[in-house]
Amino acid sequence: MAGGPGPGRVPVPVPVPSRGRAAGRVLLAALLLGLWCRASPERIRYAIPEELGRGSLVGPLARDLGLSPAELPARKLRLSAEKQYFTVSEETGNLYVSERLDREELCGESASCSVSFEALVQNPLNVFHVEVAIQDVNDNAPAFSKPALDLEIGEWTLPGARFPLEMARDADVGSNSLLTYQLTGDSSFSLAVKESPDGSKQPELVLERALDREKQSSFQLALTAVDGGEPVRSGTVQVRVNVTDANDNAPVFSKGVYEARVRENLPAGSLVLRVRATDADAGSNGRVSYSFGNVPDGVRALFSVDSASGEVRTAGPLDFEERSKYGFGLEARDGGGLTAHCKVQIDITDENDNAPEITMLSVSSPVPEDAPAGTVVAVVKVRDRDSGENGQVWCELWGEAPLSIVASSGGSYKVVTSSALDREQAAEHRVTVVARDRGSPALSSRTALVLDVSDVNDNAPVFEEAAYSAYVAENNAAGAPVLRVRARDADAGANGRVSYWLAGGSAGAAPYVSVEARSGAVYAQRSFDYEQCREFAVAVRAQDGGAPARSSTATVRVFVLDRNDNAPRVLWPAAGAGAAGAAGSGAGAGSAPVPAAAPFEVVPRSAEAGYLVAKVVAVDADAGRNAWLSYELVQAPEPALFRVGLHSGEVRTARAVSERDAAKQRLVAVVKDHGQPALSATATLHVVLAESLQEALPELSERAAGADSPAELQFYLVLALALLSALFLLSVALAVLARVRGAGPPAVLRCLGAQRFSVAGAAFPADFCEGTLPYSYNLCVAPGRAVAEAAWLPPPPPLPSLPAEELLGGEPCGKRSPSSSAGAGEPPADPDAPQVCKPARSLSLSLSQPHAQADALRCAAGALHGLPDLSFHERMTHSCAVSLLAAGSVERFLPSSLCWRKCYRYAVAPG
Repeated sequence: MAGGPGPGRVPVPVPVPSRGRAAGRVLLAALLLGLWCRASPERIRYAIPEELGRGSLVGPLARDLGLSPAELPARKLRLSAEKQYFTVSEETGNLYVSERLDREELCGESASCSVSFEALVQNPLNVFHVEVAIQDVNDNAPAFSKPALDLEIGEWTLPGARFPLEMARDADVGSNSLLTYQLTGDSSFSLAVKESPDGSKQPELVLERALDREKQSSFQLALTAVDGGEPVRSGTVQVRVNVTDANDNAPVFSKGVYEARVRENLPAGSLVLRVRATDADAGSNGRVSYSFGNVPDGVRALFSVDSASGEVRTAGPLDFEERSKYGFGLEARDGGGLTAHCKVQIDITDENDNAPEITMLSVSSPVPEDAPAGTVVAVVKVRDRDSGENGQVWCELWGEAPLSIVASSGGSYKVVTSSALDREQAAEHRVTVVARDRGSPALSSRTALVLDVSDVNDNAPVFEEAAYSAYVAENNAAGAPVLRVRARDADAGANGRVSYWLAGGSAGAAPYVSVEARSGAVYAQRSFDYEQCREFAVAVRAQDGGAPARSSTATVRVFVLDRNDNAPRVLWPAAGAGAAGAAGSGAGAGSAPVPAAAPFEVVPRSAEAGYLVAKVVAVDADAGRNAWLSYELVQAPEPALFRVGLHSGEVRTARAVSERDAAKQRLVAVVKDHGQPALSATATLHVVLAESLQEALPELSERAAGADSPAELQFYLVLALALLSALFLLSVALAVLARVRGAGPPAVLRCLGAQRFSVAGAAFPADFCEGTLPYSYNLCVAPGRAVAEAAWLPPPPPLPSLPAEELLGGEPCGKRSPSSSAGAGEPPADPDAPQVCKPARSLSLSLSQPHAQADALRCAAGALHGLPDLSFHERMTHSCAVSLLAAGSVERFLPSSLCWRKCYRYAVAPG
């Protein structure tokens, strides 16, 4: 018996030899005992007495199974779900009694009695068979079926005659049911015991001396049955003896023991056997009646005896599984009161009337899908109450599932995995456990087994496509969706929850896009520019939430589509010569301003049709149709003289040049792309019709082709003269008023004083000639700030009175040299005076150019700054001269005063 001693347990004796080697042998024996306990079959046996109280210890089950207390929470030791007579402690693993155990109720008259059940442990699943033997205790006293026994004995009966008495019945077994009888009450009778072949003891009343009815007609005796238990229990019945006349023969059975074998499930009233007893007397003394002796009530419920015929018939259903053998006594009594007894033995034969019973002891559901083949997922117990072949059972599984069933000990079966499980293919397996016996006809039973498969993270996310392509037009808004990637994970729960992030890509591609972790939506991080990046690739990684996590990667290639967002850029003529605009914007005359020092082309007047004048070169940063350029001539003084190639941009003469054609031609060409909407740029080309460069120089001094008409020029000149005259009269009036009052010049004329210019440099703004207006001048500038007035005046004509030598030579006009003094009355120039204007050599070939006019104007202003001895009238006169010089009318309005000659000398012709 495994385990240490417990209540009612029989410890294994270990012999102890002599004292010399006793200790070593005891240790060895203990070790061998431990090994035997570990290596014993999966069956644990205990023995306990019946009638133990609830909570009584049966034995240390966990220790006998080899489980430590620390393992109990994980191994989950429990008992099978059959009728629970026992319970196991979750903390200690000890086995305890859970309800009262009555051996007589459990096993009846059976010599041995035990309760079997299964103990199950998890992780891994295993089954141990436990058998608890119920030992009998002397808890039942012998009992008689009647409170009194009546006997009739004739007075002629000779001494030594024997009269059978009823046997007492004790529900206990073994020594507790061994009965002895005692008789008390009168010395005329004694007690004898006759032992039957089955081991039972039949008490008999023995007559010791002759009876005399006249002296004593009745006797009162007491029969006591005593068992052999500890403590001793007994039962008593009264025996009443009546002395009668002339009935000197008792009934006699034909057999002492009657035996019969019948099938179970016989219908009520079926004949089992017939007993027969005869009586040699005549009359009523020879008439015999039959009845049960001292038998349990259960026998009376199953069988009946006919008092006249002695036939024993069934009174209730016989069940072999409940009891296979019945034994009881019958009594025959004649009319004179004499009795005889016999034994009846009835054996019940089994029929296949019980189908196998299937009990699910344990089901490990769900089972992880990575469980290896051979993993126990369920333990099934199959029991058939029949015997022999009728009780032999075999099991099988019905259904398509990677499961199989194998037999185990004690009538149990294990359902194990036969191959690998895959939750993604089948998350649930349904099979039917079928148990069939070998009886005829065979009976079977079945029960469903549902096994859930739990998920493990054995699948990586799989993208719907290995590579994604997205096409996004440039100039998209930041945050605009690009595309959505999707990966599916066949796992469930967190193992199938996919998240996304960027995992690299082409150089510099990561800042362009981002991916939403949950949805896989890819968004643009910023606006794309086709001209900077036409395509890029990023790697998107999808990862599940399992442990360890699994991931996969897909490539997302983004192609940026071009939009017409770049206007053509003109490379020739010089950059800045044209203006970009949207398609459909007009390019009328004068729409593009002519920059300073605009390039020009010289075309001989002898040029024929098709002569290549120049080529407009333009590029477009867009691609495709957005970069296809076409050229068109939109402005020309002589539209029929020039043409431009639609796709080449070559400007050629459309006909031969004639003498009637103007010497200067201003051509405006528009360059358009083919985008939607179309964008354009303009290029301005200046053409001079001359045979040589020397012939073209006079033409360059004239105003550009397409200038304003003389009528417009006169209008502007008259307007300028009117403004200047009004300003002059206002200045004179203010000056006279100031002198009269003696308060000095007003604040508005202080700009004409000696400190009207900043000592840091020229008083005129640095961008005097860089604005969009063709001409400008400053009337006066106070220190640190400029008050500018712009006059829209036409370009001035050349100054024929100034020879080229004077224009190309001389010193800076802002600072006079000692050798260039005009007269004795003129003071020398201040050597620290600021350099206001550039050297005369820096002027262009003609004052018709805007920058030349500006330089001349600056020179004139510098001259005024260098003449501190001028009077107020002379300064005002020189201011007028500066304005007239800017207007190009120096020849018409040359003052004869010394003031103008000085101004002219210092401003225009130094030296």
